[in-house]
Amino acid sequence: MDASADKPHILVVDDDTRLRELLKSFLSRNGFRVSTAGHAAEARQRLAALDFDLIVLDVMMPGETGLAFATQLRRTDNVPILMLTAMGDTKDRIAGLETGVDDYLGKPFEPRELLLRIQSVLRRGRSGAAPPAEPQRLATFGPMQFDAELGELTQKGKRVALTDAEVALLRAFASRMGEPLSRETLCKMVGSAVNERAIDVQVTRLRRKIEPDPSFPRYLRTVRGQGYRLVDA
Repeated sequence: MDASADKPHILVVDDDTRLRELLKSFLSRNGFRVSTAGHAAEARQRLAALDFDLIVLDVMMPGETGLAFATQLRRTDNVPILMLTAMGDTKDRIAGLETGVDDYLGKPFEPRELLLRIQSVLRRGRSGAAPPAEPQRLATFGPMQFDAELGELTQKGKRVALTDAEVALLRAFASRMGEPLSRETLCKMVGSAVNERAIDVQVTRLRRKIEPDPSFPRYLRTVRGQGYRLVDA
């Protein structure tokens, strides 16, 4: 049996050939299987043929951008995405989080930091970023049911696609159902790479999936001065 089959498989998508090869070499030396793609269309071909544990995705690619590719991919696939961006503006990072990426890293970056980010995202995916308190197996709110053990959300029996970050967030809320959780507490529960602004973004995205009217949340409520809480309204 090929020992490499047990290694996490990463897809690096970047139009910079030199960077692709450097990342492939570096990540391979650090215990990963690595495939590469130079643009979105090639990445789709790779995804159609193989299963990946994580995608490292450049935001600024000719033709279809990384943001556009991630938006399309999130409709059918929850594979973790770490986005690389040369743009430092907060709005660009937020756009990536709203698209459904799990983390981002600005260019230029130290390869060691990329490695740590990848390990963090994969660790959250494997462990579900389990909070200190043991979550209930099932959390029900309205027509939605969340299985904390499996990390699956269903609405009237139909599965709702979630990113790893959204699963981690729901696990945190499910573990303390009805209790207000501050942004700082949620950051600690879902992973050290997440900041308070990212929590707000993820809550907004999650509301779009679970609320009849995200503008007037019924289940995932804002508690003034305290944070957020999940309730069975």
